[in-house]
Amino acid sequence: MQTQTIDGQTFIKMVSGGAANLRENVGIVNDLNVFPIPDGDTGENMSRTINGGLSRLDIHDGLTLDKASKMLADGMLMSARGNSGVILSQFFAGIAKGFEGVESADLEELASALKSGVESAYAAVNKPTEGTILTVAREAADYAASRITADSTFESFANDYISEMNASLRRTPELLDVLKEAGVIDSGGAGLYYIADGAIKAANGKEFISSVSPDDIHISDNSVKPINTNGFDENSVMKFGYCTEFLLQLQTCKTDVKNFNLDKLKAYLETVGDSIVAFISGTVVKVHVHTMTPGTVLDYCQQYGEFLTLKIENMTLQHNEAVISNRFDEKSESDKEKAEKKPYALVTTASGEGIKQTFTELGADYVIYGGQTNNPSTEDFISAFDAVNAKTIFVLPNNGNIIMAAKQAADLYKDSDVRVVPSHNIGEGYAALTMLSYDSGDTDAIAKELEDAMQGVITGMITHSVRSAEIDGVSIDKDAYIGFTDKTMLASDGDKIDTAMLLLDKLDARSHEFLIAVFGKDMTDSEREAFTSRMSAEYPMMEVYTIDGGQEVYDLMLILQ
Repeated sequence: MQTQTIDGQTFIKMVSGGAANLRENVGIVNDLNVFPIPDGDTGENMSRTINGGLSRLDIHDGLTLDKASKMLADGMLMSARGNSGVILSQFFAGIAKGFEGVESADLEELASALKSGVESAYAAVNKPTEGTILTVAREAADYAASRITADSTFESFANDYISEMNASLRRTPELLDVLKEAGVIDSGGAGLYYIADGAIKAANGKEFISSVSPDDIHISDNSVKPINTNGFDENSVMKFGYCTEFLLQLQTCKTDVKNFNLDKLKAYLETVGDSIVAFISGTVVKVHVHTMTPGTVLDYCQQYGEFLTLKIENMTLQHNEAVISNRFDEKSESDKEKAEKKPYALVTTASGEGIKQTFTELGADYVIYGGQTNNPSTEDFISAFDAVNAKTIFVLPNNGNIIMAAKQAADLYKDSDVRVVPSHNIGEGYAALTMLSYDSGDTDAIAKELEDAMQGVITGMITHSVRSAEIDGVSIDKDAYIGFTDKTMLASDGDKIDTAMLLLDKLDARSHEFLIAVFGKDMTDSEREAFTSRMSAEYPMMEVYTIDGGQEVYDLMLILQ
């Protein structure tokens, strides 16, 4: 590492190398993910998060360090998924904060930015747990900073940083019992190590093949698609206007960035369009508007800054092709007035079509596709908030690894009062939805009713293990079936139905009156029949209901009420 300072282009090169190195080792990171169950998605979550940030930098050259780090952080913030992805996005957000006003950084500035990243990452977690990515990031930053002398170089700093990160990572099993029991190091810390290692190697000249695969970057429903121009020709009449979306980087040379008036911008957009969504993250404004005159919108907004991304789509063409996006349902000619916000809406997540249908029937307004191994991003939640168009939005994440992304989206979204009700699994989400009622008209009371409905609900899940492990005293063979609750492993067997019955026994199913069994897509007809037959024989007094959930990861979910 010959450079004496890190500028914007060096920073981008380093982060790109880190992302590529993580991508090459994503399987290793996934396999290390043993908590709460050994089904692993930490690597994927971190990879998609960092690559989502890098996608914002693809078309930009000559960026200063502060601009590059801020654009990266904003992109990661929106792409963050899973707890590990949210923590990683906050780590880079803190680094960007540390680089504010810095065009190129010396060693002291780099060390300070890394410490700022650690502080932001810790602040993102309600109850920080040592022995995780947080510990690894903190100890590496502190050690490298403490080693700086007048003779230090970037090479010596990088060596100190990565060596201590490796040492800290090796110590994680001593700090977290679940890691020690499973005989592994922390998966999130390992992901961060691969990013740092790749970044240092890139700075030293190693060339990485692009790490971005089609699955790495979240493609929203509004992504550019192939266009059939037959849907709009010289004889067509423009009816629906243009769906216009952009990210606007506020510029200090054009406006008072710190006191930017978002309400004034919204008021202007109301005069030229409808279906307006506008919010600000740091110094970047995201805008969505339907307008007949996108040029006037761009001219107006450009007085405040410059565009990072820009998309304009002909909605009449889309309408004529009958492929209008689910995110924003376009209005007919007789319904040009912007729809008023409804009082309440509920957004939730599910991974199976059967569960999605059930949740919709119970009152969910928008079901985001996602769950274990496929965590929705912050941007997915924001898109859902846009779509439901409600004054108050309740959110049921239905997965402990999704709650942080949902809360991050709620914090960013300013157009509605968003209440995240922390459901940790499908069972809690199901129970909450069965009690959903807006009759009281009291937002706080409704949120409490949803939380209260989840109390006492126990959800057990059956899937197969991707590795051998010893967790919570349960010996698990690779490819065996495992039964667990959110945080506790309870049963394992080579037979799926035997595992389910062992799990029900561990959950003290006889103390409950009702069981909702949600069958996954890999459950065969014979397995379903075998399960219901066993239930009738062993639990004759229990009322059993079945749902053809169609979920991918969990062969069977058992909800006890």
